[in-house]
Amino acid sequence: MLLRRFYDENLAQASYLIGCQATGDAVVVDANRDIEQYVRAAAEEGLRLSHVTETHIHADFVSGSRELAGHTGAQLHLSAEGGKDWQYAFAESARARLLHDGDTIAVGNVRLDARHTPGHTPEHLTFLVTDTAATEYPMGALTGDFIFAGDVGRPDLLERAANIAGTMDGSARTLFASLKKFATLPDYLQLWPGHGAGSACGKALGAVPSTTLGYERIANWGLAASDEDEFVRLVLEGQPEPPRYFAHMKRINRDGPAMVGGIQSPRRIDGKQITPILDDGALVVDTRDAVTFVARHLAGTINIPLNRSFTTWAGSLIPYDREFFLLTGGDDPHVATEAARRLAMIDLECDGWFGRDTFDEARTETTSQVSVRALSTLLGEKGAFVLDVRGDAEWEHGHLTGVRNIPLGQLGDHLDELPRDVPIVVHCQSGGRSAIAASILAANGFDNVASLTGGFAEWAASGLPIERP
Repeated sequence: MLLRRFYDENLAQASYLIGCQATGDAVVVDANRDIEQYVRAAAEEGLRLSHVTETHIHADFVSGSRELAGHTGAQLHLSAEGGKDWQYAFAESARARLLHDGDTIAVGNVRLDARHTPGHTPEHLTFLVTDTAATEYPMGALTGDFIFAGDVGRPDLLERAANIAGTMDGSARTLFASLKKFATLPDYLQLWPGHGAGSACGKALGAVPSTTLGYERIANWGLAASDEDEFVRLVLEGQPEPPRYFAHMKRINRDGPAMVGGIQSPRRIDGKQITPILDDGALVVDTRDAVTFVARHLAGTINIPLNRSFTTWAGSLIPYDREFFLLTGGDDPHVATEAARRLAMIDLECDGWFGRDTFDEARTETTSQVSVRALSTLLGEKGAFVLDVRGDAEWEHGHLTGVRNIPLGQLGDHLDELPRDVPIVVHCQSGGRSAIAASILAANGFDNVASLTGGFAEWAASGLPIERP
């Protein structure tokens, strides 16, 4: 048996190629949209992709299962569990085999046994992996978003991301039951989860690529919990805000992702076109780092730095129904290609990119900065409106007295509630999100906006007053 793990750092997402070297058959589990990586890896290993499957309907990236199966001619296998509301709408047209609890996928001498493990989602499957040429006992389990290293899948996304009201408590109790049932399997069972540290599919995921059921039984709070009510309280407490794009991902992955024929590189646009494009109301996203953007940027552009958080904030702040362009600030096409690849992973397609010449063609400006001490004085004189763009959990842990909290991903929905006749000072934990928020406000006509240098962390370290629950 051969196992290869593919890990996308920007999505904190893992997918797997499992092959039988005796027969040359292989299966890919939880493919993302970059299907070429799996085709290439199979060829390198001398394998043919005969099967494709996934653990559940994903919310944080576009599934590549449908396209990979169509491209290679592999048999697609999809969950039939979870009830009528959580069936794959494209299963029949894709000629998918529907899987129920206890069904198997034979990949040469390797067997994948489907186990229904609902809670994170109603249809979720975990696959027990057995190398039957060696033993009838499973070696490991592909746990998807059910069990992670150090954490368990969050059961609140149906309500908070897919807007299905009243499902959190019931999903949490279902997850508790699934964990208790799964925990009866042997300690030696290796666990290969679908996400690592940084994913919004849990709140405290570990960074190690794999673990064992025995270790998680000791170290994972979710498996260690014995009281159902206490488990429900803990699993729902402190979960981060799901990125806004999760609802869109859930819908297209259920109904059927488009067959895009590979990820395309965007076209470069002459800098002379920037002014008419901005005047027409198009969105221009500057991908440079926050420090560089704050020092000098094109008026009317917003800043989403091309770092590990780029996908999260792009999916939360770029509307799916609006034309948008990228501005890299340089002339290297690979930067634009990488940004476009990350956007394609969440079904966003830019209409082109601008380079360095753009700065010679349009008005530039800076973002004002306010120090902690200066903000303290402004608050004392009631001379500013302060906006905290951290998440709910961060806010509840401690915040400045009398300020407004709107998590960054929700800012666009609340612009009409913010004053335009007084200075606005934006802050987050350390400064990255506040730079993004300040750029959004400025692009929407707020002409007196500043960002707090050092953010809440510097405020707290300075010994200034903090309101705590």
